[in-house]
Amino acid sequence: MSPNTPIIKDLVLIGGGHSHVTVLKQLAMKPIPGCQITLISADIMAPYSGMLPGLIAGQYDYDEIHIDVSRLCRFAGVRFFHDRVTGLDLDKKLIHCQNRPPVPFDITSINTGSTPPLVLGSEHILPVKPVAKFLPALDKIGNALMQSDTPVDLGVVGTGAAGVEVILAIKTRLQKQIKKIDHIHFHLIGGAAEILPSHAPAVRQICAQVLRKNNISVHNSFRVHRVSETCLHTDNGDELKLDHIIWATGAASAPWFASSGLATDEQGFVTVNPNLQSTSHPFIFAAGDAASLTPIAVPKSGVYAVREGPLLGDNLRQQLLGAALKPYRAQKRFLSLINTCDGKAIASRGQRAFNGKLIWRWKDWIDRSFMRKFQQLPEMEKPASTISPSLRESASDRPAMDSLNDMRCGGCGGKVGGRTLSRALGRLAPSQIKAPDNIMIGLNAPDDAAVIKPTANTLSIQTTDFFHSFTDDPLLLGRIAANHALGDLYAMGAKPTTALAIAVVPVGLPEKMEEILFQLLAGATETLNAAGVSLIGGHSSEGALAIGFTINGEIAASDQSSILQKSGMQENDRLILTKPIGSGILLAADMRAKAKGQWIEQASQTMSQSSQAAAAVLKQHSATACTDVTGFGLLGHLAEMVQASAHNVSLDLNAVPLMEGAQTLAAQGIHSSLQQENSRPQHIITNLDKAKTHPVFPLLLDPQTAGGLLASVPFEQAEACLADLINNGYGQSAIIGQVYAGSTKPTITTIFD
Repeated sequence: MSPNTPIIKDLVLIGGGHSHVTVLKQLAMKPIPGCQITLISADIMAPYSGMLPGLIAGQYDYDEIHIDVSRLCRFAGVRFFHDRVTGLDLDKKLIHCQNRPPVPFDITSINTGSTPPLVLGSEHILPVKPVAKFLPALDKIGNALMQSDTPVDLGVVGTGAAGVEVILAIKTRLQKQIKKIDHIHFHLIGGAAEILPSHAPAVRQICAQVLRKNNISVHNSFRVHRVSETCLHTDNGDELKLDHIIWATGAASAPWFASSGLATDEQGFVTVNPNLQSTSHPFIFAAGDAASLTPIAVPKSGVYAVREGPLLGDNLRQQLLGAALKPYRAQKRFLSLINTCDGKAIASRGQRAFNGKLIWRWKDWIDRSFMRKFQQLPEMEKPASTISPSLRESASDRPAMDSLNDMRCGGCGGKVGGRTLSRALGRLAPSQIKAPDNIMIGLNAPDDAAVIKPTANTLSIQTTDFFHSFTDDPLLLGRIAANHALGDLYAMGAKPTTALAIAVVPVGLPEKMEEILFQLLAGATETLNAAGVSLIGGHSSEGALAIGFTINGEIAASDQSSILQKSGMQENDRLILTKPIGSGILLAADMRAKAKGQWIEQASQTMSQSSQAAAAVLKQHSATACTDVTGFGLLGHLAEMVQASAHNVSLDLNAVPLMEGAQTLAAQGIHSSLQQENSRPQHIITNLDKAKTHPVFPLLLDPQTAGGLLASVPFEQAEACLADLINNGYGQSAIIGQVYAGSTKPTITTIFD
C-alpha cells in the first residue's frame, strides 16, 4: 500500500497455503487502496504439494518446489509477519501469535494447510511434513542403512495418493543414495480396504501394478491405533514390526480453529459456506485444507486449494468493499496426476486413467508453469494512493474518516494525536516503562521533558540514530532500530541507561495508527529492556513508517581511560569483526522483491542480535580500539580507525564474514543507494585495482543496519577473544586483518591470494 494512503481497514491472511499465494498475486495486480494487508505465516517457504514427491525422489531441488512467501508479500505490498498463530479472539477481532502481541483485523482468511493426524506414540514416527525436517531425517536413515546389509523394514502409513507417491519417492531416493537396497523391505499401510480409496478402479489397478513391480508390500484394512518404537498396533491387537515409520496420512486440523469458537466439522476444520465464509462468523474466510465446504464437502487436495484461490481473492475484496459475494462451485471431476517417481506418471479424470512417460512430462510442465507464476515476479508500478469510495463508506468511525483529508498538516499539526499516543503507551506492560531510581520524571509521570538525576562520578555519553522503515513489520523495525542505536555506546565500552524515541507512523484511522505505534514501541522496549535501558520519552509524527532513538549512557569517571575510541589501534593488533556484513544489499534487494525470504529472515536475526555481550568480550580481552559497522560500511568505518590511529592495516577479503545471499546479489549488480557515497574512502586502499576484482569488494561499501563491532585486539589475545565471541553466540565472528606500524599517510592493503 502507498505510504500516502490512510489506513482504513485491516485484512489479515493466516497461512501461506496454495489459496493465499494466489490471493497475494491478485493483490499485487490490483491493490485495495486504504486497506492494510498482512500475512502471518510460520513458514517463509511454502512447498507446493504437487511437486513434493519429486523433491523426495531427487527430480527437483528445494527452491523449485517452494514459493517464497516473504518475497511474494513484498511484491504484493503486503506486510509479512513471520510467526505462528495460536488462536483468535473473535469478539475483539484479534489474532494471537506465539512471539508477538495480538494482531487486530477487520477481516481475516485462514489457509494454513494441514498436517498429518498423529496417534499415540507419535514420537516414534517421522512425518513427511514439514519437508525441511523430513529430508535431513530421511538422509540420516539412508546413511545408517548404508553401513549395514542387515534386513530392515521401512513403512509408510497412508494409502492415499500422498502415501503411494511418498513410498515410491523414498525408494527412489534411497536407491540413488545407497545403490544396493535389497536388504530394505518397503511397506505401505492404510486403514481402508484398498489403496487410493477416493480414486477410480483404473487408477488403483495401475498403482497396484507399480507397487508390485517395486516389491512394496501393501497392508490394507490396517487402521493404526498406537505406535511403539518399532511397531504399529491396531485397536484389535494386530501388530506390524517396522524399523522406520514414515507418516503420510490424511489431513488434521489446527486445534485453535475450534478452541477460538469458530464453527467446525467433526474433524475440527472450519466450516464455510459456498462463499468460503465461516458459517458462524462472516468476517472470517477459510480455504484449502483448513476449510470444510458446506453443504457439499470436497476432498483435502491441493487441486481444490489452488482453484479456490481466485474466488477467495475476489470475495475478500468484495467483503471489504461491501459488495455481493460469489459462490464457489467445485468441479465434480478434475484431472488427477500421480508421480510414480520412475520417469512416469498416472493421469485420471473420472473413470479413465493413463500411465506413461508423456504423462510425467505433462505433469512436470503443469507444475512448473504453476510455480513460475509465483517465482518469476515482474516489476510492479507503485499502487494508487486514492482510497476506494466503497472502502471509505464502510468505515465505522465516520468522524475520524472525514478527518483524513488528502492534505495533512505539517509541523506540530503532523503529530500523532494525544489520545492515540496515550492509548498506545498505555498498552505497554508496566515493566516495559518502569524507570530506575535516578529517573525523576519519565513516561510514568509524563511532563514536558524527562528529568534524570545525575549519577556521581560518572561520565555521560550520548548518541542518536534514525532511519525509515526497511520492513513492513513494525515490531521487527522497533526491535532492530533500538539495537542499531545501542551499538554506538557498546562500541565505546559504555553502559546505556535511558532512551528517547522519535516514531513516525502512517496516517490512518486512530485505532490503526495506535496499533502500529504500539507494535513499534513494543519491539523497541523489548530490545531496550534486555539492555537495561529505560524509555523515558520521545516524540511522534505522521508519515512513512520510521523510528529513531537518542540513547544516553554512562561510564565511571575513574574508568575514563577504558573508553574505546577509533584512535587506539596498536601495531601488531588483530582486527576482529563480530557480525557478517551484507544487510544493505539484502534490504535493497528485498525492496525490489529480489531477495529470498530465507536470506532476509537470517539477516533480520543478525540485525536483532545485540552487541552487548560482544562488547564485554572485547573489553575483557583488552581491545585497543572499536567502532560499530553501520551506515558507512566496513571500508568507511575501518578507514576512520586507520586515519584516527595513524596506522596501516591489511584486510583479508577472504576472511570477511558475509550474510547468506549478499555476495550472490552483489554479483547481480544490486546495491544500496548509499553505496556510491561509501566508495569515497577507497582511495586509502593501496592495491585498489586488484581489490576491485574480488567479489567481496562491493560488500566493503555496503551500509549496515545494526552491524557488528569492529575492534583491534592485541595479537596474543586475538584467538582467545575470537573463541569467546563464538561461545557467546557470535558464530560468524572472524579475524579479518592485522595492524602495522603507522605512517604519515595511513593505508589499507587488501590480501586474498
